[in-house]
Amino acid sequence: MKNLFDYTTIKNMKLKNRFFKAAVWEELATVDGHMTDELFHIYEELAKGGIGTIFTGYAHVEKDEQPNPGMMGIYDDSFIAEYKKLTDRVHSHGANLIMQLAYGGSRTNLNPPSPVIWGPSAVENETTGIVPVEMSKENIKYLIKSFGKAAGRVKQAGFDGVEIHAAHGYLLSQFLCPHYNTRTDEYGGNIENRARIILEIYHEIRKTVENSFPIFIKINSEDFMEDGLTSEESIIVSKMLEEAGIDGIEVSGGNDSSPNVIKNNLGAARTKVVLSKDRESYFKEHAARLAKIVSIPVILTGGNRHIEVMNEILRNTNIAYFGLGRPMISEPDLINQWAKSDYKAPKCVSCNQCFELYGRRCILNQKK
Repeated sequence: MKNLFDYTTIKNMKLKNRFFKAAVWEELATVDGHMTDELFHIYEELAKGGIGTIFTGYAHVEKDEQPNPGMMGIYDDSFIAEYKKLTDRVHSHGANLIMQLAYGGSRTNLNPPSPVIWGPSAVENETTGIVPVEMSKENIKYLIKSFGKAAGRVKQAGFDGVEIHAAHGYLLSQFLCPHYNTRTDEYGGNIENRARIILEIYHEIRKTVENSFPIFIKINSEDFMEDGLTSEESIIVSKMLEEAGIDGIEVSGGNDSSPNVIKNNLGAARTKVVLSKDRESYFKEHAARLAKIVSIPVILTGGNRHIEVMNEILRNTNIAYFGLGRPMISEPDLINQWAKSDYKAPKCVSCNQCFELYGRRCILNQKK
């Protein structure tokens, strides 16, 4: 019988349990995206706490495009040495580390925004009001190369894998979304065309890293907005990526470039999760359906809370792994506690106050 503490492998990566730390933007890097002592401490604390695998907060692949302040960078070779120190520290505690790569686009919180912001089309972002520059085919080719070069640095720095961020309304998510992608060329229209840039980024990364190096993608189960990516389309894209050779799919959801997604609590970091166990693991229906269709691992992220709920999902579906974000912010040692058969409920109440505090700290841990 499958167990959350099973040892498993993905390509050449050994996982000591089925728990992933989901990516969270910490806002603790330097202005130009370099590591700080606080970031080193956070990742080492997570590794000490028993988590099997960590997705980093997203890292920007282009120096001149940064969707949020204080986010990590991976846009040139100056990052390799400091990230090697990071991976060495995480590995010393038996955890894996996967870097998440992103281009933000018009869903940016940087103030003022980056000078030039690309989008699939020149459609105003409904939450930020920014109208991006529609990408030319030359821009698309350039960005694909940027992702590939970034992934090469990730591997040189000793990371265990790389993840493409194509969720939550950032640029690659917008390519998948008909509301934001109104192109009439081969990068717009049907879902196969809207997914083309993502497949090309995958192939560029695969050319850059050896075949044994795991590549993941984070993708919305659906956008939960009018004219957004649907669950059916998301499964089509996921199947295309599986056939191309991708090694794992992290399922999330909600396009935060839609005010209705935010207003109606339909995004990735939903509140009121703890009111009922029925509210937990809120993308599980899509993830379970996807996991029946693809043969590669599916990672379910979003509202995973009680260990008994995750165990039930594990044993009754083909979902292989579980991502936890806010609970790990609140209790970095939560997995160690569960490993000792202390199946306590997490302290996290999904209040999202961690997103309002410097360094994404849990409000319940603040000194009175």
